[in-house]
Amino acid sequence: MTVALSSFLLGWMIPDDPELPPITGAMVEQATRLIGLSFDEAEKDSMLEGLTELRDHYQKVRGISLDNGVPPALLFNPIPVGAEFDLTRKPLKSGPVDLLEVPENLDDLAFASVGQLAALIKARRITSEQLTRMYLERLKKYSPKLECVITLTETLALEQARRADAEITAGKYRGPLHGIPYGAKDLLAVKGYPTTWGAMPYKDQMIDRDATVIRRLEEAGAVLVAKLTMGALAWGDVWYRGKTRNPWDLTQGSSGSSAGSASATAAGLLGFAIGTETWGSIVSPSTRCGTTGLRPTYGRVSRSGAMALSWSMDKIGPICRTVEDCALVFNVIYGPDGEDQTLYDLPFNYDAGLEIRQLRIGYLESAFRDSDGKINPFDSTALAVMRTMGIELIPIALPELPVMELSFILGAEAAA
Repeated sequence: MTVALSSFLLGWMIPDDPELPPITGAMVEQATRLIGLSFDEAEKDSMLEGLTELRDHYQKVRGISLDNGVPPALLFNPIPVGAEFDLTRKPLKSGPVDLLEVPENLDDLAFASVGQLAALIKARRITSEQLTRMYLERLKKYSPKLECVITLTETLALEQARRADAEITAGKYRGPLHGIPYGAKDLLAVKGYPTTWGAMPYKDQMIDRDATVIRRLEEAGAVLVAKLTMGALAWGDVWYRGKTRNPWDLTQGSSGSSAGSASATAAGLLGFAIGTETWGSIVSPSTRCGTTGLRPTYGRVSRSGAMALSWSMDKIGPICRTVEDCALVFNVIYGPDGEDQTLYDLPFNYDAGLEIRQLRIGYLESAFRDSDGKINPFDSTALAVMRTMGIELIPIALPELPVMELSFILGAEAAA
């Protein structure tokens, strides 16, 4: 108990001033009241020597500066004991895409899917540079209202777009993301550009490397047009210059913390975006803005080069306008990189032609019901559509646990 209490007490009591006052029984009494504990005078006195020693230790540890990307020595493994996986690797099979007519006004392509844009680029009906310039102009026009962009990466984008066009002309097509403009949440490092984490103290921070996800997207030929807003330090939708907006209702925030990723994708300001989630930060803004977000299973996408909020909960995934777009992006960014040691080398066998009636889908029944026990009409419609498609739905239940009360795990890791 003394060691656990010491962690709380010393986190609360240690100021920045190196001239620290002696720890007294009165200090212990004040701290224990905050966490609902009570000790008699003898117990409090017995703690003082140990607390003083531990405070000295904490002071020495606090004097060592660690980069945000340094992981803890112990790694979280979410895989249940005894779980087995199909290790067969199969090529991604996307669905059929109708080749669109190229409109006179390229803005009419702004809301097209990645698959549709990729088909036009591959057929050389449109160039990556044309598409990139169109999206850059939309970002400049609408970002001031949506407050969804921190940094335009225009120079880099045009360089990458021209390279993509040259490669495609030479017959070196890299796949469906080749030449597609995208944006990244501004906790992913991009060499040569600020990585602000959405927070004023870091607005000029330069990280001299590319995050693994950024590097993999570049290798796939994607074109980075913007670093997008995020709630400060990955909380909410308020960042150091404003509040990111829902494109469908400017009186609403976009939700977060992948605020700009969802807002810009929903507004047709880029082909797709990259977001991150610790606790709802892909799902929540996607719900608010009407995008399709894929929050991958922990251990699928490298966090190397990304701001750490919670080492045991952080995940990186795509925010797109269609489900298949999410599959196309995820297929490029997933898998081990030799840097993030939490990753597992498992296949991703997306097949758009899969017989859907083979699927059994579990859903958390309690999450679909409101406080009165009624199913939300939107959720009810989603379940009805899946039943109509012949999918077997399996209601499941989880043990009743104080989930919100356990959020201190996130707080502790974020503070560290």
